[in-house]
Amino acid sequence: MSRSTAVDYEERPWNSRISPDYLPLRQREMLAQPYRASVTPSIALLDLALPDDLVAKVVEAQEGIIRFDNTVGHITAPFAAILLRSESASSSEIENLSSSAKAIAEAQLGERDSGNAPLIVANVRALEAAVAASDELTAESIIAMHSQLLESSDPDITGRFRTEQVWIGGGNYGPHNADFVPPHHDRVSDAIDDFIAYSLRPAPLPLAAIAVAHAQFETIHPFPDGNGRTGRALVQAALRRDGLTRGVTVPVSAGILQLRDEYFGALTSYRGGDVEQIVDVFAEGSFLAIANGSQLVADITAILDEWQDALAGVRSDSAARRILPVVLEQPVVNSRLVRERISASDPTLFTALDLLVERGVLDELTSRKRNRMWSAPKVLAALDAFARRSIRR
Repeated sequence: MSRSTAVDYEERPWNSRISPDYLPLRQREMLAQPYRASVTPSIALLDLALPDDLVAKVVEAQEGIIRFDNTVGHITAPFAAILLRSESASSSEIENLSSSAKAIAEAQLGERDSGNAPLIVANVRALEAAVAASDELTAESIIAMHSQLLESSDPDITGRFRTEQVWIGGGNYGPHNADFVPPHHDRVSDAIDDFIAYSLRPAPLPLAAIAVAHAQFETIHPFPDGNGRTGRALVQAALRRDGLTRGVTVPVSAGILQLRDEYFGALTSYRGGDVEQIVDVFAEGSFLAIANGSQLVADITAILDEWQDALAGVRSDSAARRILPVVLEQPVVNSRLVRERISASDPTLFTALDLLVERGVLDELTSRKRNRMWSAPKVLAALDAFARRSIRR
């Protein structure tokens, strides 16, 4: 077992922003003492030495990811958007941010601005930014994808790496009794440079290297909030950069979600020098994600076949048929979106939408903004079923 990733610790003085005059004596005495912050080791030149059985498992998982991407990427339905949104929802669920598929779709339209759904939509934007910048991994691109994640909900902490000490668990007053104290903020920039150097190195087992890089990023914890979701967005960028995916997002977070306890335990073990557990979680999570994603693809394909039967006799170039890919990709639509995506007159569009309601493809909803709005209930049900499978062992 390699112990090259074990963190070291250093003592730092604690300067509390809370006046000690208002705290109990025990708290005052504790906060007057220095605390121990972790120091992440350099991994830029780390070579993984994994047991043969784990190597074989990682190779099999990589082959499964490539096969899933090749298979789904050639299907004409807009699975790229569906899987990206599913990955976003699963990554958010790991942080206990859950929402229904309907609420997420409404938030994407701007029809819902409260609850967790807008946060999940922001995570979609962070994932898109990560994949778009997969070949240009820099400190600036990491900060940019974090900004996509939180600029709407917490803009004060975006646009830079953290400038204060953070800690995980323990008390609210200081890091002294925390479960884990990430590096002091003056070490973050150099640690991220090291993370980038490792991430950009060619690796004989890309998925294993991605798992290690992810654990290192979470250990650095470069932002006050949003580290987990940003780190898992970086995983998707790495899968694309290393050639494991090309056309679609393999929802790895959906597999990791089923291993949530093992995932957090593996991050802790990584900080003690054990790389094998996090690599195993990523390999096992990939198998689970591929199984769940394949079921979602099968469900959506069956729905599309049902729709084609429901529209028997309707011309192939009709507005009704041209709306189908739109509602597959965005299973709640309003009149504005339909106008943007389908070139036709308003009477033609509304007649087509009424026909889709009549044939059982769409349901008409009530919009909070008094726009006409429609949902594809079977697609929403398939997405919710995917989410339920993601949290069931």
